[in-house]
Amino acid sequence: MSKRRAPKRKASRARKPRQHTVATVIATSTLGLALATGVGVTTVYNHLNGNLDVMDVANQLTDRPEKVDVSGPMEPLNILVMGSDSRDGEGNDIDGLTGGGQRSDTTMILHVSADRERAFGVSLPRDAMVDRPECTTEDGEKIPGENPAMFNTAYAYGGPACTIQTVEQLTGIRIDHFVDIDFGGFESMVDAIDGVEVCIPTTVDDPAHDIYLEAGTRELEGREALAYVRERYQLSSNSDIGRMKRQQAFVASMANKLVSADTLSRPDRLVSFLNAATKSVTLDPDLDSVGKLSDLGLQFRNTGLNKIRFITVPIAAYEPDPNRLVWTSDADALWDKIINDEPIGADLSEGVITAAKPQGGSTGDGSGDKGGATSEEEAEQLAANGLCT
Repeated sequence: MSKRRAPKRKASRARKPRQHTVATVIATSTLGLALATGVGVTTVYNHLNGNLDVMDVANQLTDRPEKVDVSGPMEPLNILVMGSDSRDGEGNDIDGLTGGGQRSDTTMILHVSADRERAFGVSLPRDAMVDRPECTTEDGEKIPGENPAMFNTAYAYGGPACTIQTVEQLTGIRIDHFVDIDFGGFESMVDAIDGVEVCIPTTVDDPAHDIYLEAGTRELEGREALAYVRERYQLSSNSDIGRMKRQQAFVASMANKLVSADTLSRPDRLVSFLNAATKSVTLDPDLDSVGKLSDLGLQFRNTGLNKIRFITVPIAAYEPDPNRLVWTSDADALWDKIINDEPIGADLSEGVITAAKPQGGSTGDGSGDKGGATSEEEAEQLAANGLCT
């Protein structure tokens, strides 16, 4: 059973606010690499490149949607992020789902605007009932489609390729890149930056799944962090919906930690994080090197943390089975916004989480969220999802 770590208290200093960007992490990481090794950046880059797994699924994708021409200095990007995991093996059965090999825990469409000034991730529930299209395996064999089928069966049957095929057919969105993240390396990524801060509204004591998390705001490391993003039974009143929101909040908080002084001033943490991250991802051929990933990251130089937002596809209960979900008709409006690279308004931003405010609620940044303090209704919604203000 995990023991509580005492909250870290740091003296606050008055200083001029500044807008952190993704480019800050990229530039400082490069400097960190140089400082951390006496043999130079090139050797470390080669090591990190050697960590990367690359998968070409282009020949497995059919009937792909065309991209719409939009105005802007660059082409908008749609990146499909998949978090996959195996519960087999000692210590991996945190949520009681041992067996079945690799499965999809998290799927998110990350849309990056043509002007690179805003980005948002849309989480897709794994238990949503959808029309899964026919897919093709790496060996050219056909995987029959199914309707209705749980969304995450696409990954279980056909991995990243079938998941991309399913998302493209359901949404009409052309996926430009994909990133498949193995949660097996998740603990190392969190430990590399000395933990990630979360706020837990109520203590979780779940001996059946070996999870114990004390209430309060504190930094979680390693296994505790993995338990936090996987927990399905006590922390939220709506199982996988709450878990998705906590995963969004955790990713947002991790982004916040990466641009903090605690990380940027520590080359050892930067190198450790990059080493753990590159060991944990599978990428498409257009992102097959640290250099290409850095080039992509530098395109975010104007993207502040308050412009990196996370939402969930509009969903409702699936009538034949209340334990399952279904996308609502409002999802079509969301896909149209992404296809045409348009900002998402308040009507599609319920429960938005930003990297600037990882716990969710109001940001007051004029991007469609309500300004001011978090309302009682918002606080109740956060609590229902296992979050707090």
